[in-house]
Amino acid sequence: MAAYRRKLFAAGLSCAASLMNRSSCQSSRRLAVLPTLIRKNWKTLSVTGALCAVPFIQKPENLSHEDLVRRASSLVTNSTNTFVSQTTLALLDSLTGYVKAINSLVKLHKHYVDSISNLSPAEENAIWQVILGRRQEVINKRKDYKQFESCWMTAINLSKLAADAAFNAGADQASVSAQNSLQAAQSQVEHFQQLMQEAERELKDSNAENSERFQNHSTGVEDEDIPDAYLRED
Repeated sequence: MAAYRRKLFAAGLSCAASLMNRSSCQSSRRLAVLPTLIRKNWKTLSVTGALCAVPFIQKPENLSHEDLVRRASSLVTNSTNTFVSQTTLALLDSLTGYVKAINSLVKLHKHYVDSISNLSPAEENAIWQVILGRRQEVINKRKDYKQFESCWMTAINLSKLAADAAFNAGADQASVSAQNSLQAAQSQVEHFQQLMQEAERELKDSNAENSERFQNHSTGVEDEDIPDAYLRED
């Protein structure tokens, strides 16, 4: 087999040498500078008069192609399981931060509405400035959550494909492991999404994100310190 590959290699080089132009010669020189260990794992063939480098891995004598495909599918499921785990953790953290930001804004806005008649202009302005900051925080946390959700969905879809591929390749254990990881991740995310939906309903009902300022005091409060009681996130 080795002698056959050497003959095929020589024939390919001989055929390509008569047809290569300057650009293909440059490509050959670039290939020549590859590390020796890398070049040993590349098979050079003559295709339509040009050199084509095709990566390959020699099949161990004691393993069948089915064994190698099964092993490769197991490696893929391991990678997708890791991808799902990391994106799930990121999504759950972002959902937690988003819900916390919503609850903080709703609570502060309710205090603002309930006590507006008893607030001095300076106090009203101080609370309103904090409300504006909390609104921006909700926007930022929502953006982070949606970004990680998109990444998580990609990981879920890849994991489903990997599980199917492992099952078709006969790697039943790898397929079951991928499916279990999927179910655990989806269950956790569904729980946090329910909490998020409840928080968003409260946000909508309170109108805390879109309400207008009740009093518009524009005199001499720009430099007023915001009371610490309104800055706390309880």
